[in-house]
Amino acid sequence: MKTVFSLGSNMGDPFAHLRDAVRLIAETPGIHDVVVSPVYVTAPIGGVEQDDFLNLIVVATSDLPPSVLLERAHVIEAAHGRDHTIPNGPRTLDVDLIRVGDETVTTDELTFPHPRAHKRAFVLVPWRDADPEAELPGYGRIADLVASFDADELADAVKPYSRQIDVAGVTVAGEWDERHDEEDV
Repeated sequence: MKTVFSLGSNMGDPFAHLRDAVRLIAETPGIHDVVVSPVYVTAPIGGVEQDDFLNLIVVATSDLPPSVLLERAHVIEAAHGRDHTIPNGPRTLDVDLIRVGDETVTTDELTFPHPRAHKRAFVLVPWRDADPEAELPGYGRIADLVASFDADELADAVKPYSRQIDVAGVTVAGEWDERHDEEDV
């Protein structure tokens, strides 16, 4: 099943946290064909004063059940010292499971597709880069969701980062500047 993870970090060395998390996802038995989006600098949401985030999307094929994928995400977060005490607060690493195949799950621990993914440019823009034909069940094509944002607000909220993730065995989606004209910035 096609599986989508959203990763973000704004504490310590965010780029190093993201790179290691991508490596750990790619090394997980049962996860294959890993593609990582370009990295973006994004404004924090939720009203808590904090630094900007680095965000990316990982798209992979997996034969693991959602509960195992969620547990793997939690293990990776814990390995990076993730603290869950401040909602929408700063974090060393956030690994969200956005989509697993066409499954819809709602439990106390897991809801996907992620209930707010369709509203979050920091999820949608890198997802479009990693998988241009992707769809979010119940909301439509990712590219159409991105196009629904105000262009100026989008340019302020999601900016290309100068470095890209390079992990053995992981395909890097087209560079940001290969998909966007400078005028779109």
